[in-house]
Amino acid sequence: MKKVVLLGDSIRLWGYGTPVEEALKNEFEVWQPTENCRFAQYTLRGLFDWRKEIEGADIIHWNNGLWDICELFGDGPFTPKEQFVEEMVRLATIMKQRAKVVIFATMTPVRKENIYNKNEVIAAYNDAVVPRLRELGVEINDLYTPISQDIERYISTDLIHLSDEGVRLCTDMVESAIRKAADRLTEKNDRTNAPATDAQGAPV
Repeated sequence: MKKVVLLGDSIRLWGYGTPVEEALKNEFEVWQPTENCRFAQYTLRGLFDWRKEIEGADIIHWNNGLWDICELFGDGPFTPKEQFVEEMVRLATIMKQRAKVVIFATMTPVRKENIYNKNEVIAAYNDAVVPRLRELGVEINDLYTPISQDIERYISTDLIHLSDEGVRLCTDMVESAIRKAADRLTEKNDRTNAPATDAQGAPV
């Protein structure tokens, strides 16, 4: 049974996390923290605290960013973009050492009335971090694009969290990404364990 770890902020905790675990629990060992992973730095600290729970993970699915891009004082996001990217690279590097597959879910958009989180900033941070993570071999689960097609439908009236429909959409996307990664791991393992043949170069 493959082990899956779900990490992320409240988009996971109050959104897709529980339904994804419910969908996978009969076929996978699933673990996720009961707390909000908040900022990228908070998640980095958590990787130490949760090291025993993460040990042996086959797949880590993770999201961060909405806390980092939040602007409360009119002087810019909590975490400058360049710093955010480097923190995410550091996170990904550590996760890659602890799991066979790491999947990053892009930040979801917010409603336009949200004065503390802005979609142009979210998009810019996503655009900055995704190429760097791909270079490390991290798979990308793009939650931003489908949610942005109908924000009023997929984001709740609190202006930032997923609506019921948004939860269903993200649950399907996260479950699908994990299942596809698990299938690839199984195929890779099957190829590795395939019996050797004396007829080198022959189709098998």
